[in-house]
Amino acid sequence: MYNPSPDTLYSSSTRKGKHKIFIGMAPGVGKTYKMLEEGHRLKREGIDVVVGLLETHRRKETAEKSIGLEILPRKHVMHSGIVLEEMDTDAILARRPQLVLVDELAHTNVPGSEREKRYQDVEAILNAGIDVYSTVNIQHQESLNDLVARITGVVVRERVPDRIIESADEIVVVDVTPETLQERLRDGKIYAPEKIEQSLQNFFQRGNLIALRELALREIADNVEANGMETATSRQFCNIHERVLVCISTNPNAIQLLRRGARIADYMKAPLSVLFVNTSDRFLTKTEALHIETCERLCKEFEGEFLRVVHVDIAEAIAQVAKERRITQVVLGKTQKARWKILLKGSFVDRLMRSLHEVDIHIIETGN
Repeated sequence: MYNPSPDTLYSSSTRKGKHKIFIGMAPGVGKTYKMLEEGHRLKREGIDVVVGLLETHRRKETAEKSIGLEILPRKHVMHSGIVLEEMDTDAILARRPQLVLVDELAHTNVPGSEREKRYQDVEAILNAGIDVYSTVNIQHQESLNDLVARITGVVVRERVPDRIIESADEIVVVDVTPETLQERLRDGKIYAPEKIEQSLQNFFQRGNLIALRELALREIADNVEANGMETATSRQFCNIHERVLVCISTNPNAIQLLRRGARIADYMKAPLSVLFVNTSDRFLTKTEALHIETCERLCKEFEGEFLRVVHVDIAEAIAQVAKERRITQVVLGKTQKARWKILLKGSFVDRLMRSLHEVDIHIIETGN
């Protein structure tokens, strides 16, 4: 709720502007629409609101939502013989509104501009005592660049330093389900018709959207915990950063391995999964079956998930489960396979590493 008191109105000598960020998992979730909606509400309450920069991307609903708000003209910049448009920060500072709405925080300005990035323009506006509402997608956060590339296969070039997110006075997570977002895309509400199918096959794949949504919620939850802020979502946050998978066998030392893996999961504050792969060419003895049941009970004591899989290839089964559950840490017991077998068939760990490029594999010595 925006309730400025007389002493919080514009004055570069008494206050710095407040920054509220509307953040989402992907284009099309409704960040800009929500920001404009807030702008209208505050205008009705008597707040002096202007739009500093609006990107509708030809989305009809977004354009219509801006009607009735004062939109400042863009600055025209000549670059390589072409006239381009940028946000006119000087005009905003001269206009001195109480609140300015700024889209696409991660945008890179035209070369030769006074500031390289739009978030730097926003910092200048905040330093002048003007409040700012802005929008950004989670994939533009600097520290998440590598993780987003692994999730989506897309390297994001325009990025915002973590300090911009961390220093925000308020963050609103604009959240929709992956299915809703895909439906908006198919309905032509995000991109032009010729880009829809390609987008569904690439960035907007359901798996990508699930991971990005979880990432957005998790990152903001961490930020809330660190800074005591509130978000606009009450969802229970899941941990995307680390997921531990302990791979056990009928070896009696599996219990020791499981306990070690549980300690790793606890240390990382990560979900624990325990996997037993039974090859389809053999049956368990009574002793072995009881041993696996003991491991399952122990797993439940550690509040983990116990998984049983039948597969002809143990390494392949582990890799498949790890990918399906987006595991980041795999815990294995040291193999006792004879060296000549390793030379003939290859190392079990080497095969896993080739299948799981971005997963850390822990080889635990559990004794004799």
